[in-house]
This record gives sequence, structure tokens and C-alpha cells, in this order.
Amino acid sequence: MRKILLVLTAVLFAAGSATAASLPFSTVFKGEDKFQRLVREAQANNWTALPIGDRTAAVGRSLVGTRYVNYTLEIDDRIEAPSVNFNGLDCWTFFEAALAFARMIDEPQSNWTPQRMLHYIEQDRYRGGRCTSDYLSRLHYLEDWLYDNDRRGLVNDLTANLGGVRVPHAAREMTVMWKSYRYLRNNPALLGPLGRMEAQVTSRGLRQIPKSRVAAIEPKLQNGDIIGIVSRDGRRFATSHVGLALRDNNGTLRFMHASSPRNAGKVVVDSRLTEYLHRYKGHSGIVVARPTR
Repeated sequence: MRKILLVLTAVLFAAGSATAASLPFSTVFKGEDKFQRLVREAQANNWTALPIGDRTAAVGRSLVGTRYVNYTLEIDDRIEAPSVNFNGLDCWTFFEAALAFARMIDEPQSNWTPQRMLHYIEQDRYRGGRCTSDYLSRLHYLEDWLYDNDRRGLVNDLTANLGGVRVPHAAREMTVMWKSYRYLRNNPALLGPLGRMEAQVTSRGLRQIPKSRVAAIEPKLQNGDIIGIVSRDGRRFATSHVGLALRDNNGTLRFMHASSPRNAGKVVVDSRLTEYLHRYKGHSGIVVARPTR
């Protein structure tokens, strides 16, 4: 059985690598010096001995100070491929890179490579864990990412169990702001299929833990939990930001995230989670996912 699993793993890795290789390595992987620094830090501090949540949080802390850069996933006009950019992160690529690196270092050190990192990015970022070179194979909405990754057993959606309540939902940002996306500007024929995908995401509904209740559930949150921020969009709600839970040395549950240029403009360990939420009137609550492996 072990031999069969090893063969299957090799096949899946080869498929992921082939997708990434459809664009030059210099396009799909940036900041290799920073990646190697993380590798050395993981070795020196024995991060592999940590549970997945603590491991993810440790990687996240090492990325603090990385500048915020938006639209780093828009790397080509025609081809969609897994990519990593350690030179600049946005809120999504920050949590995604921390989680992918944490998963990668659970393997033998000979596998701690950019190519293997791209494999884990593909596993998380794309529907069913597979990039087809199609832009819409990417999970563009956090709600969709959470649904797909929970269904595949990569994370547990804890929102309902932590008191999440249903709210009116709308996933529509990309069709409304399509000119902001390089790929959509060059492929406007995708707007129809994109709209249908958004309708499907919207139809699943959305639960949030209202920000008035977050303080009460903070003791139940753990290092490395994925915290999605829910905001009001007119009369409806949608996820608008994402980061990681981090419990500091005093036991305070803080929000670690890539903060936009309007604020810090870099990855930061921010204030207590509930305080962060109340800082912004538009933030209505959170969703919570816990990595399983």
C-alpha cells in the first residue's frame, strides 16, 4: 500500500510541476532567496516538530515586514499557473504561502524546494487541487476556497460550531471590478462564465461569527487558524480580507495579516482580533478555518 501511495504522490507532483512549468520559473517563483532563508530558519528552529497550526503561525511570523503588493497572482495574460512571490504579499498570498510552506516542511528535507512549494500552492489555490491553466480553475473567493478545501479535508470550517449565523450573501466583486484584473482585461469573454461561478458561490450562502461575539470565542481559536473577515456589501455580505490567528506570549489572540498600503503596507502582527474588527465599521464578523494537515 505504501508503494502505491508513493507512486500516486509522484504522479500528482509531476502533474502539478507540468502546470507550473507552462510559464518560466522566474515568472512563477519570485524571492527564492527569501524562501531559502525560511528553509534555514525552519531547520534551525525545528519547525517540523510543531503541529500544523503552530507551524503555519511560525512561518507567518517570519514573513512579518514583507511589503504588501496587490495582484501578484495576475502573472500572465493567457496562462493561469501556480505561483509564489516572497518579495511582496497581499492578504491572500500571505496566509496561503505560510500554510503551503508549513505543509511542505512536513516532508523530508530533500523535498523542501520551490517546486514542492508550488505543488502545495496548487493543492490549496485551485478547485479540486488542480490547476488546468484555466483562470476559473482558481478559487477566487475565500468562501469558495473554504468550501472546496473543507470538502477535501484540508481544513475544517469551524464557523458554524463557533456560533456562526447565516447572513445574506453576494459574491460579485470580480465581475463588478473586472478591469482591475489583468487576465480578465485580456480575456473579457470569461465574464459570462465568471458570473455563473459567482452565482454558484453566492447560492451556497454564508455564515459569519458576528464581531460582537468574537471576544467570547477567542479562547477557542488556535495559532494558525485562518481568519476571514466578513464585510457588508450593500444589503449583503461577503469576505473582504483574510489573515492568521496568533496567540502572543501574554495569551492574547492577535490578527496577523498583510495590511494594505492604506494602513501598514506590509505583513504585521496586529492588535487583538476583536479590537481589530471594531476598528473598522464595515467589518461585520469572521469565518474561521483550521488546517488539518
